[in-house]
Amino acid sequence: MLYLVVRFLLRPLFRVVLRMHVTGRDNVPPTGPVILASNHLSFIDSMVIPLSAPRRVHYLAKAEYFTGSGVGGWLTRALFTGLGAMPVERQTHRAAQAALDTALGVLHGGEGFGIYPEGTRSRDGRLARGKTGVAWLALTADCPVVPVAVTGTDRVQPVGSRWPRPHRVTVTFGQPLTFAEHRGMAGNGRARREVTDTIMEAIAELSGQEKAGWGRPREAV
Repeated sequence: MLYLVVRFLLRPLFRVVLRMHVTGRDNVPPTGPVILASNHLSFIDSMVIPLSAPRRVHYLAKAEYFTGSGVGGWLTRALFTGLGAMPVERQTHRAAQAALDTALGVLHGGEGFGIYPEGTRSRDGRLARGKTGVAWLALTADCPVVPVAVTGTDRVQPVGSRWPRPHRVTVTFGQPLTFAEHRGMAGNGRARREVTDTIMEAIAELSGQEKAGWGRPREAV
């Protein structure tokens, strides 16, 4: 119910204020587990994508967003809960694995899960090489990955900006990717790297972003 209320209230507001243009919604499977893998330009991406998607999409969010006190804390908690966000601790390797396990639980439940393979938002507008956690999820859950490109959100809320500002935003959902040739190979590092690079190439094609650091190894999770 909270999800429906938040979506009903915020979706028209975002469409007007951000002049949102969404394409490819039909590319998102209507049922079953699916990963939405997107570039990441701004904090507001985790609001824009769920409000643009044709079905509910869960995201991980810092636990602090769910522990605030007073009216402000309640509103923040209600907003993130309504958007499908799930609290997660960060900063440690164990926390990273716990986050992946939480995401896997969502997928095993037949729902949609959103992830930013870069691991953090871009500070210069370029697209970083993806970490292989997205591949581990896709191969373990044996589900499709829909590449997503968001543009304009870095102008809505630039890095360091406290409040959003009006600016046109576009969201593009690409064709679903499946990896039958790598089925059962979630534990294989080379397979995870290949799957991740395929996903990131699809995101790059949709977003038109310049690539950054794709020539050097990245950590696996």
